[in-house]
Amino acid sequence: MKTLVLNCGSSSLKFQLYNMDTEEVLIKGIVENIGAKESGLKYQKPGAEKVQEEHAVLDHDQAIKLVQETLCHPEHGCLESIHEIETIGHRVVHGAETFTGSVLITEAVLKKLKECARFAPLHNPPNIKGIQASLWQFPFARQVAVFDTAFHQTMEPHAYLYGLPYEWYKKKGIRRYGFHGTSHNYVAREAARILEKPFESLKIVICHIGSGASMAAVREGKSIDTSMGFTPLEGMIMATRCGDIDPAIPLYMIEEEGLTTHQMDEILNKKSGMAGLTGGEINMMVVERKALKGDRQHLLALAVQTYRVKKYIGAYAAAMGGLDCVVFTAGVGENSPIFREMACSDLEFLGIELDPNANEKNAIQISVGPTPVLVIPTNEELAIARESLMVLEEEVKLRKK
Repeated sequence: MKTLVLNCGSSSLKFQLYNMDTEEVLIKGIVENIGAKESGLKYQKPGAEKVQEEHAVLDHDQAIKLVQETLCHPEHGCLESIHEIETIGHRVVHGAETFTGSVLITEAVLKKLKECARFAPLHNPPNIKGIQASLWQFPFARQVAVFDTAFHQTMEPHAYLYGLPYEWYKKKGIRRYGFHGTSHNYVAREAARILEKPFESLKIVICHIGSGASMAAVREGKSIDTSMGFTPLEGMIMATRCGDIDPAIPLYMIEEEGLTTHQMDEILNKKSGMAGLTGGEINMMVVERKALKGDRQHLLALAVQTYRVKKYIGAYAAAMGGLDCVVFTAGVGENSPIFREMACSDLEFLGIELDPNANEKNAIQISVGPTPVLVIPTNEELAIARESLMVLEEEVKLRKK
């Protein structure tokens, strides 16, 4: 069975095609600068050179059409006909409380997706545009929505409610939702496989550290807490996002500097985090290199970020009543030995002790203490493809009943 995974942003469309009989990637690529006169297309088949082309892609309909043509390209494609695609999995950022799992896309589901757009006005609308274009141009394929927020819908009220007027939650849906759920679910299951233990038996802390960063506590196969909240702004210090702060600070600075709410939003989301602490640098390789050379500001920025990770590891171990495993994933988590070393220092009381050689090599198992510390590359596209097949299998079972 061939499954296409689509991730539609406001100006980009990432795609990846799988043969799900073997979970082999057949082709992957991205359409960039959608809406511009000069848009770019990059794609690659395993073992082949990357192909780069320029096209005029004015909207998501044209982007999907370009993907179709690419998949069936006589020289660089991998399909004889687009009708070989049986399933399409769509990444959707926010499902609110409406969607607690992946769902087959219908007109009713599409209507509810549009209602959820108010929670993620920058992300859900382009996700929906991609879905609508795909439904029009792949009418023969079964299409599934996979939500970043769904995995965290197992959190209990005491974990997702804020200390705010309860009416805000009941009337406006103000609560912790969490994000990166597809990644957290995937790497947690991979950790169980690597440790050869039942997924439902483990207490796992996941450190998803990239330009966007979040932590998750996974107990007995369920997310019980996560660092991102009502929006992806809460929690970890990220490339340009501030993470956890005193909520009075923005109010104070608005008064002090005469800022508008839009300007403050720009500062918190695009000019804070590592960019704010270092004076503009967001490339972690550069931050680490300067820190190792003795640059005090960059070393301090790295210390602030890794200290935040360490606090979350401890807090989530307490929340779960124990700890069986810590997992690092995403760009920084997978590739930065110094980040992992600093984040795990002084955690011997939790059984965490790194093997310096294994850590330096970015090995899968990087610890020598009783609590395993793993480095697991995330694969959200494969997770979406798997989720899509599970939804279809469940539908078949229901029909048979």
